[in-house]
Amino acid sequence: MIAPDRQLDRKLDNIRAGLYTPADFIVADAKDGDMAFGLLAPGPNPDGTLKTKPEYLDAITTMTESGLVDVMLLSASSAETLTQRGVFEHSVATPAVRMNDTTDIWMARGSSYREHPSAPFSTADIDSVSSFCNLGLYSMTFSNDLEADRASLEAYRNFRHTIRPYGFRHFLEVFNPAFDIGIPDDALGDYVNDMIIKAIAGVISRDAPQFLKIQFNGAKAMSELASYDPENLIVGILGGAKGTTRDTFELAHQAEQSGARVALFGRKINLSEAPVELVRLMRATIEQELSPTQAVERYHEHLGEHGVTPHRALEDDLQITEPVLES
Repeated sequence: MIAPDRQLDRKLDNIRAGLYTPADFIVADAKDGDMAFGLLAPGPNPDGTLKTKPEYLDAITTMTESGLVDVMLLSASSAETLTQRGVFEHSVATPAVRMNDTTDIWMARGSSYREHPSAPFSTADIDSVSSFCNLGLYSMTFSNDLEADRASLEAYRNFRHTIRPYGFRHFLEVFNPAFDIGIPDDALGDYVNDMIIKAIAGVISRDAPQFLKIQFNGAKAMSELASYDPENLIVGILGGAKGTTRDTFELAHQAEQSGARVALFGRKINLSEAPVELVRLMRATIEQELSPTQAVERYHEHLGEHGVTPHRALEDDLQITEPVLES
């Protein structure tokens, strides 16, 4: 078993003790996209062809070695390969493995799995993963569907029981449903918050998630959840779609101001022109060294200095395109 002695643990201890400062904000790079998107996970090349698994692993290695991320979330196969290469041996980043891949993250081209309630499923197994990792992600999505949600909660209970003998830790991801579940958009954050508390209220401390990974449903919903049990419940946000660079910095800034203490971004990092610089400036935004707009401007200056063609003109990249960030 890998000893939990990295930077992540020091930050978690500070947050739980009420000693949080923005320097303790936890940043995770979610490079587990192969569990969801298949061949699309590494992203496209400028000519439209797809990057390969070796290129994906190189990007993971570069980000890990930057010292900018506290957690590197991976598929089990990627984590095994990079651990064998010694990538995490002297890194501040804690490797983590996606421990389940529920049907609502099956995003193969041409598929329609996300039109149905999430069904439990897991490819990774604790016997294999625990030999090189001691932190995993467990994911659920509530659909306001009695049988589907009961099955999801039962599977989560079984997962906790399975990992307990290994001393294996986890964090909990709760997605917004991908289709209409009969709850208005302006009330969806309330529903998700209530179901999160329902899911963990019966879980004792030794089995509880280290932190949450959820969609940002606005400042009010985030603040209510983050302030509910701050000594025991650390709330983090997921990144979602790529969006603009302003979206990335604005999301991190608004979420932190609302009480989030973790950001786990996948596509926002992986599909950017300069991932390491993006994360560096995201930290500067969180720590209030730069405003989100200033960070976007600095980002484009960096691209220009390094001869990188931006995906968008600066004026377009300064726009907020995610409606929840405009409210």
